[in-house]
Amino acid sequence: MTTPLAPSTGRALLNKVPEVTIWFWVIKILATTVGETAADYLNDTLGFGLTNTTLVIGAGFLVVLGLQFRARRYIPPLYWATVVLISVVGTLITDNLTDNLGVPLEATTAVFAVALGLTFAGWYAAERTLSIHSIVTRRREAFYWLAILFTFALGTAAGDLTAERLGAGYWLSALLFAALIGAVAASHLVFKANAVLTFWIAYVLTRPLGASLGDGFSQDKIDGGLGLGTTLTSVLFLATIVAVVAYLAVSKRDQLPPVEADALR
Repeated sequence: MTTPLAPSTGRALLNKVPEVTIWFWVIKILATTVGETAADYLNDTLGFGLTNTTLVIGAGFLVVLGLQFRARRYIPPLYWATVVLISVVGTLITDNLTDNLGVPLEATTAVFAVALGLTFAGWYAAERTLSIHSIVTRRREAFYWLAILFTFALGTAAGDLTAERLGAGYWLSALLFAALIGAVAASHLVFKANAVLTFWIAYVLTRPLGASLGDGFSQDKIDGGLGLGTTLTSVLFLATIVAVVAYLAVSKRDQLPPVEADALR
């Protein structure tokens, strides 16, 4: 469906995000896993502490996000670097609220769900669409990244609530969220549920799925994990992300041809 651009949003850009293919979801889950383990690595293994880790990662994220906004088209390494860093930032926001400020996970889950809902409401009110196929102006891109940030913060809170407070454990939590994602995919592919709605529901659910997998690989065996540690787990998943992104940068499998991209504006 063609979505008109509002005249007040400035110069139109080429679509700034990749097409939603299987590669999109693979990298997204890998990125969320790195977000969980990298935050733990800096905070615990290197002894940065939660506050210093937040400052370091936050500064790096702002730099990369600024470069992402300056770009006029989708650049795979830049886009996915932004996703990886925003996944860490989203994790740290929730961790700061729960660990430093003592906010219960039930409260953070509810607050971030409301914040995400308000973001979507503001986005739709301003642009009349929530489709990621039309991120072709700065304002739409700003709404997009704000929504992404809240999906990571919400997913972290919901995942921690399920795995820790409800005692489900890492692997059972991963299976639970994978089953939910499968149900969402089936609702779209089989029952033709709204594509935009199912995309964003799945996007939120991949965060706790990735976090559960990250904890499952990295945490000690006595705690229900495989005991690989945050360092090895982060390196393995980050190396896989780099390999897949390099493949996409060369093959352009996650980009529409220019004629099709123009038709989606």
